Amino acid sequence: MNHRATRPSGFTLIETMIVASLIGMLAAIAVPNFIRSRTSAHTSTCINNLRTIDYAIQQWALEEKKGSNTTVQFADISSYLKSSVLCPAGGTSFADSYSITVVGSQPLCQRVPADHLLPQAGLEVVTPSPAPPGNGNGNGNNGHHGHGP
Repeated sequence: MNHRATRPSGFTLIETMIVASLIGMLAAIAVPNFIRSRTSAHTSTCINNLRTIDYAIQQWALEEKKGSNTTVQFADISSYLKSSVLCPAGGTSFADSYSITVVGSQPLCQRVPADHLLPQAGLEVVTPSPAPPGNGNGNGNNGHHGHGP
């Protein structure tokens, strides 16, 4: 007769704790990155929506010959928008996602107004490169030829 010693199958408590701690560490690394990428995607989508709304306003103003101080409503530009535009940060309608006032001003996000902004056109700051020391003659002695102070 052959008697085989049977070993109970399953994981020990230590093995289970190691696996659980590894899963916890991976989750601790992955969740903040997921949240950050989701927030970044929301911001990009909202800014693209703002551009679309601004283009629709400008197109409406051109076709209707409206000035930059003309008040604009959603009903005026809705036909220029291909689909409904909602802020992905929780907007349920155009009215609670974006605000529009006049043709000359940019649309604003009402959900996250501090982060969801259109870049200001033409406001790039150009800083000139610093001039080299000296008077520009290349010798760096400020025009002095070494004769006195």
